[in-house]
Amino acid sequence: MSPAVGPYSPVRQVGLATDDTGSAALVPGGTIPELRRALQNTAELLAVEGATLDDVCKTTLYLVDMSEYAAVNEVWIEYFAGNRPARSAVAVAALPIGARVEVEAWAYAPVA
Repeated sequence: MSPAVGPYSPVRQVGLATDDTGSAALVPGGTIPELRRALQNTAELLAVEGATLDDVCKTTLYLVDMSEYAAVNEVWIEYFAGNRPARSAVAVAALPIGARVEVEAWAYAPVA
């Protein structure tokens, strides 16, 4: 699992992948591969806490290019097929490390 890009909570994820040496970099290919990786990173963070993407109740999506919104929605549906959390989508001028998309997710999983 890749670390957060800056000094903030890991509930915000960009499409970072960590290689065998422990170095993290954006996955190549732009918005859609970055979104898939960011959602995988989110799922891995949730798993550490005993939660899944089905426990996500609110998300905020930051996009550098809103013309990619329809393609982003197709990927989103793949990852949130069983759960459609509330979502905001915000156009931004830029993101850390040149990312094209950033995902913020809030989850609630009751303690058993």
